[in-house]
Amino acid sequence: MSEATLFQSSGGRPGSEPLAARMRPRTLEEFLGQEQLLGSGKALGELIRRGDVASCIFWGPPGSGKTTLARIVAHYTARHFEPFSAVTEGVARVREIIKAAEDRLKYEGRGTILFCDEIHRFNRAQQDAFLPWVENGIVTLIGATTENPSFELTGALLSRCRVFVLEPLTEEHIKTVVRRALEDRDRGLGALGLAIDDDALALLAREADGDARRALQALEAAAEYLIGRGEAGGGTRVEVSRLPSPASRVTAAVISDALQKRFAKYDKGGEEHYNLISALHKAVRGSDVEGSLYWLARMLAGGEDPLYIARRLVRIAVEDIGLADPRALSLALAAKDAYHFLGSPEGELALAQATVYLATAPKSNRVYTAYGRATQAAEQHPAEAVPLHIRNAPTRLMEELGYGAGYKYAHSYDEAYAPQEYLPDVLRGQKWYEPSEFGFEQDIKKRMEWWEQLKKGADG
Repeated sequence: MSEATLFQSSGGRPGSEPLAARMRPRTLEEFLGQEQLLGSGKALGELIRRGDVASCIFWGPPGSGKTTLARIVAHYTARHFEPFSAVTEGVARVREIIKAAEDRLKYEGRGTILFCDEIHRFNRAQQDAFLPWVENGIVTLIGATTENPSFELTGALLSRCRVFVLEPLTEEHIKTVVRRALEDRDRGLGALGLAIDDDALALLAREADGDARRALQALEAAAEYLIGRGEAGGGTRVEVSRLPSPASRVTAAVISDALQKRFAKYDKGGEEHYNLISALHKAVRGSDVEGSLYWLARMLAGGEDPLYIARRLVRIAVEDIGLADPRALSLALAAKDAYHFLGSPEGELALAQATVYLATAPKSNRVYTAYGRATQAAEQHPAEAVPLHIRNAPTRLMEELGYGAGYKYAHSYDEAYAPQEYLPDVLRGQKWYEPSEFGFEQDIKKRMEWWEQLKKGADG
């Protein structure tokens, strides 16, 4: 008989499950986080305790407990739990699950929870395959997604499911998860007698990014490192004779080695795309150089199309800076052309330069606002005639009808300004553009005030 191994589970059966799977909470009392859903008097917690959970969607980041919570729902509601992955399985498998659920309900009187992980990976037609079975109660669907359901799920499916939003675990939650794993002799690493340094625990909690699974994977890797793996490599487990001494400690250096490089949390097609571009735009608008550069770097590191960012920088130049600094638009367009010419990574520096320039430029949305007001006036008065004196008169008939009569050619007057009206009668006196006191708009404001004085003098 072979000796017990480090990851042997209770009952003498060699444990092949990763630490994260073994430490999965089994009750609401063990479950950490999501107090906004599971706390006293909160909707989901009360539904679970009453065993009265209907079809729903769990939306949250990786490692926040979506799968675990679905299993707990099945436990509290005494229903059969049927896991399903939208990544590796298709509608044919759904039909098999439905048939088994029908038989289970008919012959055992027991309901079924169909847990669909990564449900957003299903297309619209595949998502619609759930609808009849959700409606007739053959299964209770619990879908898990890391993506915004508003973008990824069909309206028909959303209308039949309640959406619960899970938040990332806090660093204190992660620390508790790690301590439990180190202390638990049955499912965790308690038999090893390992201790973890405070700075190592803090590092692990911080670098886990709210993902309990990531934290436990790193802890497991650290434990294996301390034990020392055999030359065979692969998945070979280490025998008890090679366990570390009780004095062995998990240090910050060990944790640092165990943690793999984090991937940027970014999805070019989902909610995070809109969140980050919004953050970039608002940081530039708010004249925060560091914030602007950080969100720019986050998007580029996440694989965003740099030309998409360049287009947004051009928009910022005209929407938030405008004529307070007319050079902003030229610089934004130049950055776009520079990236197009250079490509990555050199061209990204041009985007960074434009971002810093826009963030530090004087801000004005007066042109943006004025155009909105003019557009509204055009919608309210869509058929006003052009005043005769500023009409074109290319034919004799049009001249005889008075087209262009009385027009004053500005360059024939002193200061190249001829006071006259350019708006239809119904809109005369309107003031849509009001320059700010910032940047170049100060000069524009002075000019407009000067022209206004000339006009009043001519009228007088």
